[in-house]
Amino acid sequence: MAWFALHVLSILWAMAGTSIQIQSSCSVPSAQQPLVNSIQVLMESSVTSSDFPNPSILIAMNLAGAYNLEVQKLLTDELMASDTNNLTAGQLALTIMALNSSCQDPENDVSLLQKQMENWAPSSSNAGVLSFYGPGLAILALCQKNPEATLPIAARFAKSLMANLSPFNTDTGAIATLALTCVYNKIPAGSEEGYRNLFGQVLKYIVDDISTRIEDNGIIGNIYSTGLAMQQALSVTPVQPNKEWDCKKTMDTILNEIQQGKFHNPMSIAQILPSLKGKTYLDVPHVNCSPDHEVQPTLPNEPSTVPTSPYNITVIYTINNQLRGVELLFNVTIDVSVKKGSVLLIVLEEAQRKNPMFKFETTMTSWGLLVTSINNIAENVNHNTYWQFLSGKTPLNEGVADYVPFNQEHITANFTQY
Repeated sequence: MAWFALHVLSILWAMAGTSIQIQSSCSVPSAQQPLVNSIQVLMESSVTSSDFPNPSILIAMNLAGAYNLEVQKLLTDELMASDTNNLTAGQLALTIMALNSSCQDPENDVSLLQKQMENWAPSSSNAGVLSFYGPGLAILALCQKNPEATLPIAARFAKSLMANLSPFNTDTGAIATLALTCVYNKIPAGSEEGYRNLFGQVLKYIVDDISTRIEDNGIIGNIYSTGLAMQQALSVTPVQPNKEWDCKKTMDTILNEIQQGKFHNPMSIAQILPSLKGKTYLDVPHVNCSPDHEVQPTLPNEPSTVPTSPYNITVIYTINNQLRGVELLFNVTIDVSVKKGSVLLIVLEEAQRKNPMFKFETTMTSWGLLVTSINNIAENVNHNTYWQFLSGKTPLNEGVADYVPFNQEHITANFTQY
């Protein structure tokens, strides 16, 4: 994940609030720019009028330069009109940054978020991943609006991070990097040196952690977390990872994955698009709201897709709950026959039809459908529990409405504590 700290690299951090210029070797080659344009148009075309507008999509559109101005206005208007009183700190932070990137002033939301974070504390002395992702976004949003008032909140956040040495995922590390980079860059002259030392120490830890997640092909964590980790995090910190990072290799791999059709979920596009355009969330306050694109770009041919075959495949599907303290322990497996090319959601529906023990419930999130309950055992944020899906022993990187199982694949839904 991303835990960083910097030695005394204040000169390299001088660009307060703007992202470091990305090397040309880590930019999208002009011949492949239409590929990037195509996923942006795909993301924008997914937007419809909704009671739950997605702020991440609006941020990505504004950082990249929106093609569909009607969609941009729709999302902005819906977020302006939305009720933010019951949002989590992370959701509220994304809403603030989305409106800020549209040159709107969410003053009341900023005050609400400030109060939330003044009362924030990690859920335990051994808090998990989700305990820091949302607060990291909150500190980033507050830093962009009122950096001096954010300093004591960010210090408490940084100390809590250092007190929790358990592994964090790449997304959380990247967001923590951006948040602490923002406050470090905006420490006012004359402030106590302790802030610099604290934020520097934590940033060093994060960057070292991210470096352990760089794969041989350049992917950082997984293909969907790479967007946050590369230009969103690694490009803004002056601390070099312990493991050498070949940014061009990362870019080449991501572009190949796009060509293979791996980025079709709108949220996954929103997460990778700013990096492909050489932007980070630190650029949100500097977006030019004058429209740069009046006409959609010429798009490349769509990646060829394999037509769904008429024959069926068999997916081995297991539901497992072995957590102590949770009623109704079970480990049950069923063979499910579905059409080749079917998404995992179809497998779950067929298993439920065959055996009531496989009954499941879902909720809609910004990433799509999320399974929240199986066999009457529901996730519980207070207990840090959720349903994790694995192929064999490997966690799935896509949701049930996106992942396509192969023949004889063993999918396990495991009730897990983080």
